[in-house]
This record gives sequence, structure tokens and C-alpha cells, in this order.
Amino acid sequence: MANDYKQLKTQHVSGHVGSSLFDINSVSLSMPLTILLWSVLQSRMRQFTPYTASAFFIDLLLSCGITLVATTVYSSSPWLLNTLLVAPAAMIYFTDSKPAMPRQSSARRPPKKSDDAEQAKLDALPIKPFLTNYRGSMMVITCIAILAVDFRIFPRRFAKVENWGTSLMDMGVGSFVFTNGVVSVRSSLKTKTGELPPLAKRLVASLRHALPLIALGTVRLVSVKGLDYAEHVTEYGVHWNFFFTLGFIPPFVAIFQSIFALVPSYAVLSCALACIYEIALDKTNLGAFILTAQRTDILSKNREGIFSFFGYLAIFLAGQSLGTYTLPRQVPLDKDASIKTRLRQSILGKLVVSSVLWTALFYISISYYGLGLVVSRRLANLPYFLWVCSFNTYQIAICCAIETFVFPNLYTAVARGEEKQRCREATSQILYAVNRNGLAVFLLANLLTGLVNLTMPTLDMGVVNTMAVLVTYITCIAGLAIWLDRADVSIKL
Repeated sequence: MANDYKQLKTQHVSGHVGSSLFDINSVSLSMPLTILLWSVLQSRMRQFTPYTASAFFIDLLLSCGITLVATTVYSSSPWLLNTLLVAPAAMIYFTDSKPAMPRQSSARRPPKKSDDAEQAKLDALPIKPFLTNYRGSMMVITCIAILAVDFRIFPRRFAKVENWGTSLMDMGVGSFVFTNGVVSVRSSLKTKTGELPPLAKRLVASLRHALPLIALGTVRLVSVKGLDYAEHVTEYGVHWNFFFTLGFIPPFVAIFQSIFALVPSYAVLSCALACIYEIALDKTNLGAFILTAQRTDILSKNREGIFSFFGYLAIFLAGQSLGTYTLPRQVPLDKDASIKTRLRQSILGKLVVSSVLWTALFYISISYYGLGLVVSRRLANLPYFLWVCSFNTYQIAICCAIETFVFPNLYTAVARGEEKQRCREATSQILYAVNRNGLAVFLLANLLTGLVNLTMPTLDMGVVNTMAVLVTYITCIAGLAIWLDRADVSIKL
């Protein structure tokens, strides 16, 4: 009986063909629209300052609850949900024209003479609320999906596709890597001196980040095999898992930094790597080997994870490219600056241009009159790489636009501490906390997912019981994140 149920669960997540790009975009639009509603409530009404128990409940409802219902009970009517998010946001925004933040006294207060000079100096790489909110939202939907997929309430079209096609969970995996790439470039921007440290030194530093992830991958491998947990082998292979993919990225990025000295563009490097990998898939037997080979040795048993790594590495480098122009402080622009100048020099303009370029390249790759390729998350091929870059860039552009129009005075502070306070008030506490301790959140999500699947017949549970489990699950995750943040604990790799 146990083996039959295990086989049933494996079949439940196998053989899917995904859904359309329009469907995925429609459902995922709820994330930035939720951020819009949250931002309007905070900007116009200061709903989340101070952060009381009721504020936490509303924050939880918006930051986690909306994403949960968008991928479950509202999955068949995403535009109804999107309308329900936009309507109150627009009403509050336009009926209350005077923003409640930042407070006027704070906005006009000059730095005191006694202030520390370093405190008065503005940070060259300020924490951007729109990036924090987006990365937090992406982590939330990732955590929800990895458990919800085991219940029947989660649409099969959102589950990972078997070979070819697009789905919400396929995008989630790539987005996780992309957004990690965005923030990883912060350290190199801080220490930019013109001289690259020796390769050996960079590799040693990268191993400090890689080894914990590889250790987590090993623990997951041993526990999955030891507990006879249901697996979908064609995702990454027999032994490989997503932690191994994440763990091997830092050393390879360190190697690519040497090439960066010759080609000073992460975007060009990422495209070159993705194109070379695609040529190998199409012009050699590599593609057929990954999809159809017998699992006879360590390489063939883990071929999906090993070779798709190159696609994920390209995605990570593309994320670093976006980070190079979104993390630094916005260059002040004249009020009379032309649209062309704003597109070229403002962060929002660069995001819009980048999203258009990535989207154009993606459609060229899949078009009949272009390359005529098909997206494959299993291969992490060129169109998958371009799709992930396009999706994340325009989603981040939407979040940046929300911040620009709802919090126009966010970066007009005269001291670092004041600006930091404003940015915290313009960021969801839950999304900030989830983003701050993404590793701990992701680990807890995996542990709770395993616990639920080992103790509950997820495929036999009704809608009410399923939603009760999922609500409890995401509340525990958000609660842990908030607790770690309040305790000022940051778990870094």
C-alpha cells in the first residue's frame, strides 16, 4: 500500500506540459499588485507603522495570503483577483492625494553638527525596497509552491513540466537563481578597486559560500533516500538536487570573473554561455543524452542536474548584470530631462529597456521566423534562460515603478540613518524578514514540506483541510522570519 501511494505521488508531479505564458504572467502579476496595495496603504495611511499585531495580520494576508489564493482557489480566475487588488489601491491612492510618509519633520530635518560624519554620509549602495519586496515575494511563492504542489488544489499546469513547455514552478526555480545573482554583485560593487584578486583567493572565498550549500544538498540526499521519499528523478537526476546547483555556482562565478576582465559585461557573458550551451545541445548528442539516455553510471544518473547547471549559471550572471545598475544610488536627473535621457540614466528606465531587450531576444529564440526553439527547464536551454531573464526584469521594473510613484521622496533624506528608516518603512516587514534570512526560510519550508508529506495523505485531502494546512504552513514560515528579524539574526552563507 505504501509503495502504491508513493508511486501515485510520483505520478502526481510527473508528465506535465505546463501552461501558456499569458496564464503564468496573469497569475504572477498578483505579486507586484500586492506590493502596490501594501505600498499605498503604507504611503497614504501608515497602516504598518507602528507594526502592531493587526498590522502583522494585514501584512501576512497581503504578502503571503494573496499569493496562496492566487495559486490555488483563484488560479482559474487570476484577473478577478488582480482587479480586487488594483481597485482599492487606486481608490486610496487617488482619493488621498497627500502621502503620509515620509513625515514632514523628518523630510526637512538637516543633519546635526554633532552627527557622526559617517552617519551623515549617504550609502552608495542603499537598500532598495522594491528589490527587497520582490525577492521576498519570490521566496514566498517558492515556499508555497513546493508544498502546495503535493495537494490536488494546486493546478497541474503550474507544476514543473516533464520535458518541454512553461509553468509557474519552472519559472520559480530560475527566478530563485536570478534574484540571488542580483544581490550577489553587491560585494564586488563595494570593493571595486580596478584590480581583481587572484583566482586562488577568489576560489577560496567562494568555497565558504559553496560548502554549506553542498552540505545541505548531501543531507537532503541522504534523508530522501533514507526515508524512501517520493522523487521525480527527471527534475535533477537520481542524486542531484537544487542545493547542489546553488552550491556549485559561486566557484564558477569566481572563474568567470577572470573572463569579466576581458568582457566587462555580465549580460554579454551570460548570453555567450547560454548560446554555447545551446549549440552543444543542438549540434551534438548532448540534448538526446540528457533526455533519453539510460541511467547506468554517475554521470548518466544525474545528467539533468549536471548539464542544466550551465543554464542556471548563465541565469545567475544575468542577475548580476541587473544588479550592477539597480543596486547603486540613482543619479540625480533634471526635472526637464528628456524621455530618452531618463531611459538611459534612471534605474527605472534601464529596467524598462532591459526588459524589452530580454523579451525581444526570448521571442526571437522561440519564434518560427527566429531560432524556433522550445523552452525546457529540464535542459535549462537558451529560451529558458531568456524567459527567466525577461520575466524577472519586467517584474522588477513594475516593482521599481511602484516605488517611484508611491514613495517619490524615499531617497531625499540627508543622512544615512534617516534614509535607512524610510526604506524600512517602505518595505513589508514580512518580505524584509523573509529576504533577510532566505536560507533559514527555505530550509524550514523544505523541512515542513517533508514533514507534511510523511504524516498526511496530501492527495486525499479536501479543499478546507488543504487550505488549513497551507495557511498554517506559510504562517509558521512568516513567523520564523519575523522572529529572526526581531532578534537581529541574519543567517548568511
